[in-house]
Amino acid sequence: MIRLFAALAVPEEIGLGLARRQQGIEGARWRPLEALHVTLRFCGEIREDLARDLDAELSNLKPAPFDIDLAGVGAFGDGPEIHAIWAGVADSEPLGRLARACETAARRVGLKADTRRYRPHVTLAYLRHPDPAQVAAWIQAHNLLKSPPIRVESFGVYSSFLGAGPAHYRLEASYPLR
Repeated sequence: MIRLFAALAVPEEIGLGLARRQQGIEGARWRPLEALHVTLRFCGEIREDLARDLDAELSNLKPAPFDIDLAGVGAFGDGPEIHAIWAGVADSEPLGRLARACETAARRVGLKADTRRYRPHVTLAYLRHPDPAQVAAWIQAHNLLKSPPIRVESFGVYSSFLGAGPAHYRLEASYPLR
């Protein structure tokens, strides 16, 4: 079994700008630069034969390159149950089409449909029972986040390794946009 997700990597220059914002919330587990990404489709734990089939399906996608912009910040959860803070991705029809194509590829190989509404973002930190006032202050301080355009010329499938510390990701396959 292998734990996989399809995603766009955040370019280093954009990641460095995000890293400068990673402070101000006590106990936050800030994501390292190499872990910053925009998920297209989380697959979870799948058999290796399904992973090979997924690779074949994703290899057949032929989207054109496009740009995305990071815009705004937010949190998942409410009050003391806030569990993550993120940088948002501005609405992008090409990004939505690519995410839907990844969803279709996952379903073609037999993975269950992801029924959650797609909300593209870059997770900046995971939280456990944070002070809601600190989170609100962080959001207010960073809510005008706006990145320069990010050119998307490829996406990848990453494996995720969980352990005692933060998850580690490894690029397993890269797919160029044409």
